Amino acid sequence: MNKSSINAVIIGTGMIAHVHFRSLKTAGVNVLGLVDANPEQAKKVAKAWGVEVFEELEQALKHDAVDVVHICTPNIFHYEMAKQALLAGKHVICEKPLATNLSDAIELQQLAAEKNVVTGVPFVYRYHPMVREARARIASGELGSLHLIHGSYLQDWLLEQSDNNWRVDPTKGGASRAFADIGSHWCDLMEWVTGERFTQLTSHFHTAQKERSTAATETFSDRNNQAIDNSQKASVTTEDIANLLLVTENNTPATLTISQVSAGRKNRLWFEIDGSNSSLEFDQEKPEQLWVNTREAKSLIVRDPTQGSDEQKRLSLTPAGHAQGYSHCFDAFIIDFYDTILGATPEGLPTFDDGARAAKIIDAALNSSKQKQWVSID
Repeated sequence: MNKSSINAVIIGTGMIAHVHFRSLKTAGVNVLGLVDANPEQAKKVAKAWGVEVFEELEQALKHDAVDVVHICTPNIFHYEMAKQALLAGKHVICEKPLATNLSDAIELQQLAAEKNVVTGVPFVYRYHPMVREARARIASGELGSLHLIHGSYLQDWLLEQSDNNWRVDPTKGGASRAFADIGSHWCDLMEWVTGERFTQLTSHFHTAQKERSTAATETFSDRNNQAIDNSQKASVTTEDIANLLLVTENNTPATLTISQVSAGRKNRLWFEIDGSNSSLEFDQEKPEQLWVNTREAKSLIVRDPTQGSDEQKRLSLTPAGHAQGYSHCFDAFIIDFYDTILGATPEGLPTFDDGARAAKIIDAALNSSKQKQWVSID
């Protein structure tokens, strides 16, 4: 059995569904079909992909040839669709957040364990080769004891009042928007890179745009519906900005700023980890580089398949100087997922366990912002 003999179905046809499709083709996986709530959109995308259309999820799940379900829908549908797929015995990749509330995420985690299937949540920034290098250097003790973790994840795609997206609506995206959408990536990455789990946090959520146009273009989408009238507006309750203080199990402090309204920042996930011997710094908009600093010197380490940690070498697909980026990370995640189905045990595959962990942190951040106090993370 090889990856080409495994059949996948994609639920959804938005931007991230296209990312999944491209990575599946790169991995050599057979995409059997798709499901979308919009019949015309489903036919259009299916024709472009060269796959069949299933009218609904239940039809796809009853198809004996379907092995894996990729859930690429608005957040509110994740829980029910993932649950149906798990109950049908399918392997599942579900976009984050795993669910819009903690109890549903934990239920999916437990159900996945009971069904003994392979699950995945695309925390794909783990797959930057220089992130793997950072993790290896921390694990080796190079940094010494950790003093401080700090960073940010900044975007500008919801900067203007005319910018809108289904994620803004809590009935579709959930109670948290910016933090659940991108803050979850940063927290997952920091726990995985440092090996230390956050145990408590305090957060402040802020909505910069109190109202948004209801007729706005669907920002960050491939559908690009033309705006007609920006005079009609609706109140916004989900956060544009989140600021957090966190503490790990080893009492290491951390600070985090999340924003989807920072002009000029397209997708800047940044972190610095400071230790007693040295520090290191990574910027997702410059993913080929890792700064490693001591009191005496500041060194720039460049991705190179002939140098560094085993995992950096494994994920370095091109020679030094031939840039890799986000799409390579997604490809690597998909390849590791399907290799796991075939019996491999690759390092760092994010599963529903990690999705449930992210849900716990999101829940704690929401509660802290409402209560205006420190909250423990179970």
